[in-house]
Amino acid sequence: MSVLLTSTLVCISIISIIILTSRLKLKAFIALFIVSLFLAFTTLPASTIVSTIKEGFGNTMASIGFLIILGAIIGITLDKTGGTLSIARYILSKTGENRSAPALGITGFITGLPIFCDSGFIILSGLAKSFSSKSKLAMPFMATVLATSLYSVHCLIPPHPGALAAAGLIKVNIGYLIIIGTIFAIPGSLAAYYWSRWMTKGKNYPSAKEVEVDTQLTHDNLPSAFLSFLPIVVPLLLITFRSLFSLIDKGGQSLISKIFFFPGEPIFALSIGVVLAMFLIKDKTIASMNAVFSEAIEKAGPILIVTAAGGMFGMVIKATGTGEAMGKLLAGTSIGLVVPFLIAAVMKTAQGSSTVAIITTASFVAPMLSMLGLDSEWGRLLVMLSMGAGSMIVSHANDSYFWVISNFSDIEPDTTLKVYSSSTILMGIVVFACVWITSLIVL
Repeated sequence: MSVLLTSTLVCISIISIIILTSRLKLKAFIALFIVSLFLAFTTLPASTIVSTIKEGFGNTMASIGFLIILGAIIGITLDKTGGTLSIARYILSKTGENRSAPALGITGFITGLPIFCDSGFIILSGLAKSFSSKSKLAMPFMATVLATSLYSVHCLIPPHPGALAAAGLIKVNIGYLIIIGTIFAIPGSLAAYYWSRWMTKGKNYPSAKEVEVDTQLTHDNLPSAFLSFLPIVVPLLLITFRSLFSLIDKGGQSLISKIFFFPGEPIFALSIGVVLAMFLIKDKTIASMNAVFSEAIEKAGPILIVTAAGGMFGMVIKATGTGEAMGKLLAGTSIGLVVPFLIAAVMKTAQGSSTVAIITTASFVAPMLSMLGLDSEWGRLLVMLSMGAGSMIVSHANDSYFWVISNFSDIEPDTTLKVYSSSTILMGIVVFACVWITSLIVL
């Protein structure tokens, strides 16, 4: 089969996923499965179709399954025990109510590290309303500050499923991705903060009405901020230390490298985070813990399936050889990092899911890396961040997160589009600009 025909079929497959998920509202897993079968049957030898599909699904599940489940347990535990609210109130006590907007942004950024953005927003939306009513700041501004701070880390760093799966496909060191991704998420969040403040300044957007306090999570029975921070901070520090020491001692021969090697493995690090999260549960019975585990598994299950299906589709694309062909075409054009950024942005804008966008893009660009001059540790890392930046653009009405923000903040959809959606455009552009500038220095 000619390269042109194969490339055309790949493009048709990507467009089909967009139409099936955004226009026809078909579940992402079914859409990915149907399209993967179509592409495999039309481009691959009959003897390799089943093995390619199984390999793509299984390899993705093996690389991220434990991490998503463990991350979900930590997030659900923080939610159910009031740990997230404890973190938020601690940060607010340090910043003061007159700085409630920055405090909310910091809270979203920190708690968004292990928690999916939609869950994090649902958990903290009451706090955003409370801050808005007390400070008399416009609710669309406060909602966007919270939403974009959660969204910035969701699109860029593990344990979020898109970043995890793409890191496996691109073969990026997860520890380095967490470190650099967190750094790059900061200017994205700041850009969204100042943009949303400017977009709401002088407008007649109301502040939130006074929120009733949850009597089950009062100040007296919230867990301490110290215990609440531990399940988030300790795993991230362990993974970071392991990556830093492996950078200094590549052979891992020193004693300190050996000490941090196993605890710094993401699976072990998040397992330690789960153990620390259990200290937040006051009723430490098997039944109470099982309730948390059950809810976390229910939350993680659909994400695991969709993510693995994205990996399956990616493996089929890789097997077609389209990536290598495109790589040869683009080799020497010096637009290497623009390619993953634009593909992810188009995918995100068209079908709504940042996870699907970044996984599909990773599958498409992985075979091109050497021909684009990006097949190095820094090159792969910057490709990952370029895809993450692209997957921020644009969160609008076909994104479930958009409706979470609108509904839980009591904001009209057109206002959410004007303030929040426009902020995601600027976020993605700012993060990619940082990636591009960094590439001029390190590549």
